[in-house]
Amino acid sequence: MIKVTTAAMLAVLLLLSPIRASAESNTTETYRQLNLFGDVFERVRAEYVEKVSDEQLIEAAINGMLTSLDPHSSYLNRKNFQDMQVQTRGEFGGLGIEVTMENGVIKVVSPIDDTPAFRAGLQPGDLITHLNGEPVLGLTLNDAVEKMRGPAGSDIKVTVRRGETREPFDVSITRAVIKIQSVRSRVESDVGYLRITTFNEQTQSGLDRAIAKIKEQLGDKVKGYILDLRNNPGGLLDQAVSVSDTFLDHGEIVSTRGRKSEDGQRYNAKAGDGIGGLPLIVLINGGSASASEIVAGALQDHHRAVVLGTQSFGKGSVQTIIPLPGVGAIRLTTARYYTPSGRSIQQLGITPDIEVHQAKLEEIDNIAGRRREADLRGALRNDNQANQGQANQGPAGQGQSAPGDGAPTQPAAPADGAAKPESSTGPAGDGDAAPAGAAGKPAAAPFDYQLARAVDLLRGVALFNTRAAN
Repeated sequence: MIKVTTAAMLAVLLLLSPIRASAESNTTETYRQLNLFGDVFERVRAEYVEKVSDEQLIEAAINGMLTSLDPHSSYLNRKNFQDMQVQTRGEFGGLGIEVTMENGVIKVVSPIDDTPAFRAGLQPGDLITHLNGEPVLGLTLNDAVEKMRGPAGSDIKVTVRRGETREPFDVSITRAVIKIQSVRSRVESDVGYLRITTFNEQTQSGLDRAIAKIKEQLGDKVKGYILDLRNNPGGLLDQAVSVSDTFLDHGEIVSTRGRKSEDGQRYNAKAGDGIGGLPLIVLINGGSASASEIVAGALQDHHRAVVLGTQSFGKGSVQTIIPLPGVGAIRLTTARYYTPSGRSIQQLGITPDIEVHQAKLEEIDNIAGRRREADLRGALRNDNQANQGQANQGPAGQGQSAPGDGAPTQPAAPADGAAKPESSTGPAGDGDAAPAGAAGKPAAAPFDYQLARAVDLLRGVALFNTRAAN
């Protein structure tokens, strides 16, 4: 009678596994290590203080093996694999709201424009206490999100609490296909602002629409663009290449080098610049990683953009998703990537051309009572504007300051180009939701110092180019 141990079974499975890429023969040492694993497996299954399923132990063992390699390799069971596909695909059946957890209930951060939740009237700050009559209290955020998602066309009843005085009310919402908006845009006076929050399958199409919308609004008045990649954790490599190609018309974008030299790949830009060669500034910070660093590095190496902000995260490795049919998948680091100049970003990140830390701007008022030249008795008039001043001067003694008398005037808007916070119920500022105020409306977004400096820089470049051309 032959006794078949767990280790022997694992050895057979490894030999028959379709994902084995190496032709190296198994040695006696390999079998010895597998026997060790089998012994530990049997001891844990038999003597651990609580009963643990074989599936849990095997999944944990596989995940432990992968995570010991580097921080980005891991095992994805069937559910995690499906969630990852939803994230990278950028669309799912659901309600269309960004949510968080607060005091055990779901808090609406922001409804996404033109989605079932938006049309149903959900507002930032709303609290969802029940889903189809079942309390949310006790669920994790992931569990609650899973319950809100479902097939397009199916209905869900949510119980909403809004404000302190209003009674909770029910809203019936029909799920639809929701596309995650990875690109947001707006106009900053005469500058186009583009923010990419993640790189998924919707990113390039969203970027194309955003650029077209800015061109339609500003026409030939646009002075340049700002590409905001701050706190963008990365995503799909092909989307990073495509976004870089939008602003480049030639040259290498990124190269990858694996364990074997023949596995290396190079990605090159095609002819055509999506913004017509206008000045471009890329904003990065310590939360910009992976695909964000590919874009910033490519544009920096080709001198196509000025990179502004702080040092990026420094993730310079490529993960390949290898499906395991009927089980899940493994996420395995298979290559490093390099910028066009051959720089490896791993652990170092992208160093900005102009370092600007996020800061709180404090306006210092002029010293009370300080006098200027124009306030001095008998001060000479400005002869360049004397004629205009005489034409517009009002009656003396009425406190009016005529143009040309040297009196200071109050600007109508901030001179540093800072954007005013949006007043809509959508995300404020750069797309991150603002906290709800007492009346349920988003509070004013904090002043974005880095963005303001980028706008100033673009305007300075445009002014210099205009004067140099004259």
